[in-house]
Amino acid sequence: MTEWVTPETLDLRAYVRPGDAVVSGQACGEPVALLEALIAQRHDLGGVSLFTASSFSGVLKPEHTDAIRVSSMGALGSLRALAAKGVLGIVPCHVGQIGNMVKRGEIACDVALIQVSPADADGNHSMGLIGDHIGALVDCARVVIAEVNHRVPRVFGERTIPATEIDVAVEVDRTPVVLPTIQASATDKAIAGFVANFVEDGAILQVGIGAVPDAIMQLIGDRKDLGIHSGMIGDSAVDLIENGVVTNATHGRWRGVSVAGALLGTERLYRFAHENPALLLCGSATTHDEAVLSGLNRLVSINSAIEVDLTGQVNAESAGSAYLGGTGGQVDYVRGASRSPDGRSIIALPSMAKGLSRIVSRLAGPVTTARSEVDVVVTEYGAAELKGRDLRARARALIAIAHPDVRANLEEEAAGLLTRGY
Repeated sequence: MTEWVTPETLDLRAYVRPGDAVVSGQACGEPVALLEALIAQRHDLGGVSLFTASSFSGVLKPEHTDAIRVSSMGALGSLRALAAKGVLGIVPCHVGQIGNMVKRGEIACDVALIQVSPADADGNHSMGLIGDHIGALVDCARVVIAEVNHRVPRVFGERTIPATEIDVAVEVDRTPVVLPTIQASATDKAIAGFVANFVEDGAILQVGIGAVPDAIMQLIGDRKDLGIHSGMIGDSAVDLIENGVVTNATHGRWRGVSVAGALLGTERLYRFAHENPALLLCGSATTHDEAVLSGLNRLVSINSAIEVDLTGQVNAESAGSAYLGGTGGQVDYVRGASRSPDGRSIIALPSMAKGLSRIVSRLAGPVTTARSEVDVVVTEYGAAELKGRDLRARARALIAIAHPDVRANLEEEAAGLLTRGY
């Protein structure tokens, strides 16, 4: 039977044991009140670990690692501050793997901290703003503590959470985490223009959040019968759905429905999602599984990167020693789109950042996506289509979309590398 408490009376010592592994919902589905309690009581818990896939609330800070060992799949959102201080453990994994890793115990989960909507008439809670691996946490945790937030929308999903699966419920009434819209720069808009050329009528889109994805969504308003099957969606999807551009007419067994693993945006998106039958929140076994994605016709996957080398290798994780990103769902979607009939996979990035070229002869960080998987790379100077091209042709295509100030140097570096069979 569910025990109901308030944030003020929640004493985590009754549920969390010394050495426990705690896993929290991520992104806009962060249970902020529960994380605040964990942080406030951390010195009384006997040493615990916390895994979260991302964090945008700003609640977790480097100083909290004095009693909580924090780890994640990447330095996403406010976790970047922890990575910069060297106190964030990085677990290299794809989004599509996390649920199974929890089930196999590779990511331990003794206590699950989740955020849900208030129960419906049947006593079932919606998972609210995220689906991803929440189901696995509920299934595997010894203790499930749910933040029942009256301002979280009830979003239709593959799964609901019955009250019987919640051990402790903490009732709150507060605005969930929001991600404000970022104004697109001229460079962002130029990148979006080249990416939009690959989006044809009837395409199924995987697109993330941020200035470039938002600019892309604004440019494809004249397309017909688009679909959405994405790890996350933001506010920019709302206009396309409401205006009839996104109909999901070609979305296979999800015909007429947009599929997402997480909602990351503002209250406008959350109001739109509330009890909306045109939107389905799903776990990563649906949103990121290669077999599912390859079965979608004309899947167009759009992802970002920190740098791309002249052979097409992609680093989406670190700039030198600074860990800035993460593996995320990039590889899941790159592979899925490459196997989708008429699918395209696009890596989009500006040619320069802080005076440094992001098209490079050698990566300064890890290989997130192998060159054998990469299809198209886009900067504000154009699109380089790499599939089927040999290394020399790839280098020429990538140099052509690099910043003009660095092309001559890249040509010299490419000549030396390719002479050695690079």
